[in-house]
Amino acid sequence: MIDGFSNPCYFVRRKVIQLNLRSICLKNSFGPPRPSIGPSGPSGPSGPSRGPEKESRFPSSDESRVNERIRVPEVLVIDELGVQLGVLPTREALALARERGLDLVEVAATARPPVCKILDYGKLKYTKKKKTQEAKKKQTVVSVKEIQLRPRTEEHDLETKFRHIADFLQRGDKVKITVMFRGREVAYAQQGMAMLRRIIESVKDFAIPEAYPKLEGRRMIMVLGPSGRQGGGEPKHAVLVPPVGIVPPKTESKDDKPKEG
Repeated sequence: MIDGFSNPCYFVRRKVIQLNLRSICLKNSFGPPRPSIGPSGPSGPSGPSRGPEKESRFPSSDESRVNERIRVPEVLVIDELGVQLGVLPTREALALARERGLDLVEVAATARPPVCKILDYGKLKYTKKKKTQEAKKKQTVVSVKEIQLRPRTEEHDLETKFRHIADFLQRGDKVKITVMFRGREVAYAQQGMAMLRRIIESVKDFAIPEAYPKLEGRRMIMVLGPSGRQGGGEPKHAVLVPPVGIVPPKTESKDDKPKEG
């Protein structure tokens, strides 16, 4: 008969019980988890202190390194008047900038040593922001307007749509003109081509075709864009040129059918 102390299972169970008790004691003695310490210090009030840290006037996400964020030992310094002061220790250059009530800004980080300039960084950021806003104001937003035609569009309706096309182009927008064909109308693609050529000829003084007429399935598409010849003056009075050599498609009637016998 095997004694209880010599049974291997007894020692295994005893070891498991000891480990469980140890883990319970560790949880009760250390309390809640301690806050993690990152590069900017502890995340909570119970974390260890690393001493007072100097708060920068500018966010760390800024492109240029400013003042205490310049970590190199020495820099080439240029003062606010553009005079080169030579290579100075970074601490000395920073002290010089503070004496003048300005900031030490790194303007060429890839140079050896890096080039820093003494200036008012807040004023520099404001100037950059104003320039960006002015550049956005000068940008012209070009939109694409779409006009749909049919090969049998009446002349009066075509003139009305042409006035819209001319107005869009002289306003600086692009115009996409689509001629829609239905059923057997696709056999008269030359009628749609002639209609688009009339429009190109009528707007040649202030617009150019960016995409020439092209038949895609049952659609003939053309894109016109402003040519810039107008020069920002008064809008020109565009007139649709009359059709030349365009024969409208004939519709088949009962009288046109050949008589049998």
